Amino acid sequence: MEQLISDTKQKMQKALEHLRSELSSVRTGRANPGLVEQLKVEAYGSTMPLRDLSSINAPEPRLLIVQPWDAGNTAPIVKALRDSGLGLNPAEENNVIRVPIPALTEERRRELVKVVHEKVEDSKVAVRGVRREVMEKLEKDEKGSLISKDERHRYEGEVQKAVDEVIKEIDQTLKFKETELSQI
Repeated sequence: MEQLISDTKQKMQKALEHLRSELSSVRTGRANPGLVEQLKVEAYGSTMPLRDLSSINAPEPRLLIVQPWDAGNTAPIVKALRDSGLGLNPAEENNVIRVPIPALTEERRRELVKVVHEKVEDSKVAVRGVRREVMEKLEKDEKGSLISKDERHRYEGEVQKAVDEVIKEIDQTLKFKETELSQI
């Protein structure tokens, strides 16, 4: 049972880590390589993340520099950046792609906050799904006489405590991202 609780906590932490990686791609008006790292680029006959095809740097607060490792991938990278839906207008010069990050309008900030809230809610649903699976397993184990009723309640309490901790971290992550998006 202790292994079950440990596995449950790991699954919940993975949901939190996934949320953080998702939120890193939501732009905040300042250059951040995480903004474009996950963009899918058609290269070598398949779709690959941009981070696997180039180095990405943020030398200035409003500029990203993308340097493809293979010059033949420059055009597909520029196309992926333009088609990303992030409002980016990359400029290519000498196998270096400059990506200016435009300032966010108030309307765009509100849209991004909505996107962030959706991603947060998805992660909370994932955490609750993990909780539901464990609770069902505990109930099944009790009915199969593998654990007592008291043990089941104790384990359910541990699981709920873990859920509460992860939800609290998710909410803190949300507040941080909202603050970041509201800054000019």
